[in-house]
Amino acid sequence: MAELGTIYLLHFDQPYKHARHYLGWARSLKSRLEQHQRGGGARLLQVAKRAGITWRVARTWENKDRHQERRWKKHGHQARLCTICRSKTSDPEGK
Repeated sequence: MAELGTIYLLHFDQPYKHARHYLGWARSLKSRLEQHQRGGGARLLQVAKRAGITWRVARTWENKDRHQERRWKKHGHQARLCTICRSKTSDPEGK
């Protein structure tokens, strides 16, 4: 059986080139986010940090395996999964 962890979606407060999001998987979400904050881990987050771009956790999914994260990454369109992006485009009157 595959090891379970957390899939997480990070929303960049401003785009880095074409990227607005990062989708990742971690056994320990807290440790992984701390690593990203220090500028470690994924290359995209390293260069975004050097560019002064901050990010927020937009969404998490518990008890998921790394294979699911890979499938979602391959599919792309992380903005559709992002609660921050969806709230920016939502009609405030709920229409």
